[in-house]
Amino acid sequence: MEKVVTVNKITPLDYPVLDSIKNRWSPRMFSTKPITDAEVKKLLEAGRWAPSASNIQPWRVIWGIKGTNMYDRIFDCLDEFNQSWAGNSQVLWINAFKKTMEKSDKENFHALHDLGLFMGNVIHQANSMGIAVHQMAGVQFKKAQKEFNFTDDYHVATAVAFGYFGGDPDGLPDDLKKKELKEMRQRKEQDEFAFNGNFQNKNQFLT
Repeated sequence: MEKVVTVNKITPLDYPVLDSIKNRWSPRMFSTKPITDAEVKKLLEAGRWAPSASNIQPWRVIWGIKGTNMYDRIFDCLDEFNQSWAGNSQVLWINAFKKTMEKSDKENFHALHDLGLFMGNVIHQANSMGIAVHQMAGVQFKKAQKEFNFTDDYHVATAVAFGYFGGDPDGLPDDLKKKELKEMRQRKEQDEFAFNGNFQNKNQFLT
């Protein structure tokens, strides 16, 4: 029988927000419940309708379900740290974006922003389905670029792990297990990043 541990994260809000935002977090353990092709397509459909500059939709996704060759190929492109836990997930994918405009070689300065909007939609959809999402900067982007035949006008940006909430924290390295079970969450205060006036460089960082 699968050992399932529920972590009740504490999100100290200054103002009320949607539950789907309040309850979102990025676990490194996941349930063994499979994610189906149809569920992946539902996540992609949510992302598909994200806004983008000039409606260029510069995002590109490579995805694979656990137990398939595609999953293994994506896993092999993760850095060593992320490989220590990402195998717990049921779906892996790689995000890339088109660096240039649709009909010219002019740089699209908003492409990475638009990829973030795409993933915002995906995350909200996933949360509504009980699926957790953990995005990773730690991907060997040059290796992934070659592995999946991306041309030079695309850049591999991130990898993403998906799985239903739950799972066994004992399968994590000790340092990650401690982080996984920590209940209190932390963010910068609003006045550190939002200014009703001129920008202020406070040089404050979370510890």
